Amino acid sequence: ALQENCLAPFKKLIARLSESFSPVTCIVADLLMGFTLDAAKELGLPEFMFWTGGAGALLCYEKYPTIVDKGLMPLKDPSYLVNGYLDTVVDCIPNMTGIRLRNIPPFIRIINPGDDFMVEFTNAQLAKAKTSSGIILNTFDELEHDILETLSSLFPSCYGLGPLHLLEYNMVDKSLSSIGSNLWKEEPECLKWLDTKGPSSVVYVNFGSIVVMTPQQLVEFCWGLANSNHSFLWIIRPGMVSGESALPQEFYDEISGRGMLAGWCPQEQVINHPSIGGFLTHSGWNSTVESISSGVPMLSWPFFSDQFPTCWLSCTKWGVAMEIDNDVKRDQVTKLVIELMSKDKGKEMKKNAISWKNKAHKASNAPSGSSAIEGAFPRPEGSHYQKARPTQAPKVRSAQ
Repeated sequence: ALQENCLAPFKKLIARLSESFSPVTCIVADLLMGFTLDAAKELGLPEFMFWTGGAGALLCYEKYPTIVDKGLMPLKDPSYLVNGYLDTVVDCIPNMTGIRLRNIPPFIRIINPGDDFMVEFTNAQLAKAKTSSGIILNTFDELEHDILETLSSLFPSCYGLGPLHLLEYNMVDKSLSSIGSNLWKEEPECLKWLDTKGPSSVVYVNFGSIVVMTPQQLVEFCWGLANSNHSFLWIIRPGMVSGESALPQEFYDEISGRGMLAGWCPQEQVINHPSIGGFLTHSGWNSTVESISSGVPMLSWPFFSDQFPTCWLSCTKWGVAMEIDNDVKRDQVTKLVIELMSKDKGKEMKKNAISWKNKAHKASNAPSGSSAIEGAFPRPEGSHYQKARPTQAPKVRSAQ
């Protein structure tokens, strides 16, 4: 529907903006909104496509056709989900050595209804994005340098301008802090509860705004957390559990005083709270970047789309996470929470996370950092990865 019905209204929007304010000189659109490129071409405007995930995930999607051509996907039947086949190493994705089929965004398996449409849609949008003026990514050079270099040979100019959420800290206008991506009411009591806890003593648990788990998975997580004997703040948003989602009274009795459950929370404030020692996450890209930028190590339970390669990168390349099996069991959750919070592996991950935090803030604040974006959008003269140029102050301007 977006591709078929949105072009005309979008062109009307551009015309209205140009008449009411000043002429539109550049378009920035979500990479999956390919119809906007038709408008840009018709109007003679440069357009940059914004990819909301990580560079690694984008590269995996770009290699979908290659993976199919090699005969690795789609799966022959559902038994291949559990017979070990998904542990096959994929050797056709440059600078992601060792990645396995299970770490590739799973639409390509063509198992669930709609998977074939998603593969065709994604392939079509990526092909269209290659006609844009450039690709903007919410990442930074040191985090995904080699992958960005690979993307630069496949797409127009690529710009790693993140972590974008850190740019807000340097803005005089604080109105952006009130903008959210959902309508759930945040519960500020979470922060007051965290104030009562010691430094790095709490596990923050949040599976984002899309994950839906079964009641059995919920129970496995609840007892895995309870049996760890560590304090935790668990966000269970409305609709997160399919079917009956009541937790047993015994669970509430067990966690009294050391566990808090809430419907939603101000994540950036929570993850930066000094009491947070680890983050149990779905490995959504925004959550991952926020956790890395806060120096918080993670446990990862990927569920959907780009979360799988993001989890793989977090665990194997960046050294800031450990993965929980898809078929979650309480004993593994307990073991990994304890390892995260009090064992040598957790301490090593914390050290790595602090190192990445420093690099993320340098990218955001330093004049030569990848978020210093004054003048970073020239008219492209060929395919190349663009690091931001040194500036006096970070400031976005449209292409001229």
